[in-house]
Amino acid sequence: MKVWTGRAVVAVVLSIAAMTGCKSAAKDEAAEAPPAAKVEKTGDLNVLQVEHAERFGLTTAVERKAVSTLNVTGSVNPDVSRTIPVISLANGRVVEVFARLGDTVKKGQLLMEVQSTDVSGAFDQYLKAVNDERLARTQFDRAKTLFDKGAIAKSQMEVSENAELDAKTDLTAAEQQLKVLGVDKANPTAAVKVYAPSSGVIIAQNVTNAAAAGVTLSGSSTAFTIADLSHVWILCDVFENDLSMVHLGQEAEIHLSAYPDRTFRGTVSDIGAVLDPTVRTAKVRVQVENPGMVMRVGMFATATLHGQKEETRTVVPATAVLHLQDRDWVFVPMGSGQFRKTEVHGGDMIGGGQQEIMSGLAVGQKVVTMALDLQNSAAQ
Repeated sequence: MKVWTGRAVVAVVLSIAAMTGCKSAAKDEAAEAPPAAKVEKTGDLNVLQVEHAERFGLTTAVERKAVSTLNVTGSVNPDVSRTIPVISLANGRVVEVFARLGDTVKKGQLLMEVQSTDVSGAFDQYLKAVNDERLARTQFDRAKTLFDKGAIAKSQMEVSENAELDAKTDLTAAEQQLKVLGVDKANPTAAVKVYAPSSGVIIAQNVTNAAAAGVTLSGSSTAFTIADLSHVWILCDVFENDLSMVHLGQEAEIHLSAYPDRTFRGTVSDIGAVLDPTVRTAKVRVQVENPGMVMRVGMFATATLHGQKEETRTVVPATAVLHLQDRDWVFVPMGSGQFRKTEVHGGDMIGGGQQEIMSGLAVGQKVVTMALDLQNSAAQ
């Protein structure tokens, strides 16, 4: 038979007391912790039954005054009024091309040379006009001398004078023809030099070496197209139902996919008179300055058109909106621990962590402040 000593009895008693104290402390901590939210799904998939619903704070949708806006998409295009075609006025074969598509050129810069028989024909007419004018001037001087001495009648001198004036006119026309063709009458060549009529960027090129050039040949007569891209057009597609929100002179904010952090400002300068019969959209033209030539022809753009009248918008905290499967939702309390997941049309984000609600929620309605927390509870 085992005999317990005094020390052993005390140790056993202390151990039992410690174990009892730990269990009591654990029970006290569990009692103090908030109860876990329990979500029960009802027959309606958008209605959630929640125990301890007080854990999910509520907020009230408020109103905000703002002007109407319309977001449309479009692309960058050259300003037609700042676009100039480069045409060779001489027909012939392109000898050499000195500029290429996409090059930035200056006014007066040599673009190409065209070998043309038009030059020889124009220079031949010029030489004949020079000889005719020289002969007519000599005959007029002789007639004037004879008239002064009374050897011929005044009418004969006037005939010579008229012939000399006609010869001068023909010579001036021949010189002008050479000038139009770009030929130096003092140093004629068989090649016509074509220069840039203005500064800008070559946005189209229709010639290559050994190609045909000229205004009378079939196909495009434009060898190059030069555009001043310091100002560009944003051509936007606006649906028929939204055309009432667009007017001439309206301000627009332009955003480019290539520069998401930059905002460009423009003005609506034209609203298309003809709609696309397939998608029922009209072309709206926005004129925009292009500092640094950062806007390139063909870039995708988004334009935000600002209206003139104020509208009342519904605003809630951004945390109250749940973005799920490309749709926006809020949780509206129904009482008795129930919440309905309601689809809304979310608008722009505004300062202070707020978001506009375009439709689906009225001013004064209450919603769950932290929609994601309730959604996560429902998913568990």
